[in-house]
Amino acid sequence: MSKKDTFIRGTIILAAAALVARVLGLAQRIPLEHMLNDIGDASFTIANNVYLMLLALATAGIPSTLSKMVSERYALNRPAEAKRVYQAALFFSAGAGVVMTLLLYFVAPYYATYVAEVPESAAAIQALAPALLLFPTIAMMRGYFQGRNFMTVGGVSQIVEQIARVVTGIGLAYILVRLGYDDTWVAAGASFGGVLGSIAAFGVMIFFAIKLRRQDRKQNLPGADRSIPLGGIYKAIFTLSIPIVLSSLAVPAINFIDGSIVKPLLTGEIGAEEATAALAVLGTRAQSIAGIPPILAIALSQSLIPIISAAYARKDQDHLQRQVTLALKISILTGMPIVLALVAASYSVNGLLFSSLNGSGIIAMLTFGTIFQITMMTSGSILLGIGKAKVSMVHVMIGIVIKLGASALLAPLFGIYGIIGATSLCFLVITVLNLRAIKAIVPFSILGSRWTGFIITALAALGIGYGVNQLGIQMVDLMPARLAFFITCLLVGAVVVIIYLVLLIMLGVLRQSELSSYPRLLQKLFRPLMRLQPSRLRERG
Repeated sequence: MSKKDTFIRGTIILAAAALVARVLGLAQRIPLEHMLNDIGDASFTIANNVYLMLLALATAGIPSTLSKMVSERYALNRPAEAKRVYQAALFFSAGAGVVMTLLLYFVAPYYATYVAEVPESAAAIQALAPALLLFPTIAMMRGYFQGRNFMTVGGVSQIVEQIARVVTGIGLAYILVRLGYDDTWVAAGASFGGVLGSIAAFGVMIFFAIKLRRQDRKQNLPGADRSIPLGGIYKAIFTLSIPIVLSSLAVPAINFIDGSIVKPLLTGEIGAEEATAALAVLGTRAQSIAGIPPILAIALSQSLIPIISAAYARKDQDHLQRQVTLALKISILTGMPIVLALVAASYSVNGLLFSSLNGSGIIAMLTFGTIFQITMMTSGSILLGIGKAKVSMVHVMIGIVIKLGASALLAPLFGIYGIIGATSLCFLVITVLNLRAIKAIVPFSILGSRWTGFIITALAALGIGYGVNQLGIQMVDLMPARLAFFITCLLVGAVVVIIYLVLLIMLGVLRQSELSSYPRLLQKLFRPLMRLQPSRLRERG
């Protein structure tokens, strides 16, 4: 197998692993929501958001930086130096793991009681804390293997980790429910699945590390060069990685903020019980559903990021302009129909997946805002691809400040919907700032004069989809409710996607001349539909 084929195969496996991890993460919330009450749901949400925030701080950016440094040194035939870099990263990860675990465990009671105002969540946070012992090291090992061009190892460990986490978390929660424990301990049991997932992932990485060490010995490769001082290595790692770490914090930080402020901001307005119920719906239901639209859109657009990076390095402005435009266009065009379908069918999705119909409006509003999350993440990735991580970092920090301020202003007026609106505003502001920064480097236009056709398409698909949903839910009087909701979800999804695709073509938002630049999957989807486009638009190209 050629190096190119190996790289492509590894990239596909990494993308598949990320997709599996996302889907399993979403799937875990559904059975837990049926087992837990509002206190349990809120506790699990808070624990998960705190954990993901600290995990991003401990690991985001550093593995990719390590991969780059290791790859460069092996390319220069300096394996001893590469292994010293890896050794330094492992020393850091071990220390970071201990510090993060102790910090999370001992601060959990104070945070749960006085910040999040859900004291029952302390046990769930503490149960998840030991996972941070291993995850920083796992992340460094994944980065090292990628630097050595063993791309599949990280993907395999990620899939094993997620399967172990979800299965054991749900299993422990079920056992504790059957044994009669209250929701505080059931949520803690579900959280502890993350610890078992980390052990499984670490086992996979150790297995491959032993295999790689044996292979290196056979090739008589030298060990780590201990004469290289660690200080210089750490300076290089952190100089490159800190902007990436802070740039990647947007979504984990927003979820962490929501878990921390919902009860403090809403208790005085609607009471502690209703505020806890709102947090439970936001964390367990709405964030789960809202996590679906970015999966495909971000995967498709990020596949273009290496091409963008290469074009920028070559100073090929024309190619860079085309690829930046394409990445943003694909992310919007592929993300929007999923957003519209889920918003239109939010009532039926809620009834199908969860234990009650409470919070359908919360699900709809948070999901609608993910179109701005998609554009924020895509534009942020473009900035990283062209070496502007510090710029992206500043924009994320500005967005987080706006999120905090807008939540404080809007929550007294609109309750939980004000907090969700502040999240969408945060993503929108970061998107606008990112796009301005990109335009200063390369001029581009996403849809140009076609925005009107795109907005008409989106509104028509949403309106018709909502109408189908309202008709479909009448079937609850004729058959079991979940079956009626399932059929309605299928109908709404099909109608929204069909209307969306047909109107994109008929209104000229998509043109025949553009298809060759799209990924093959989208070419196969759009090409047969181009016959629906009026001839005057086809001639215009």
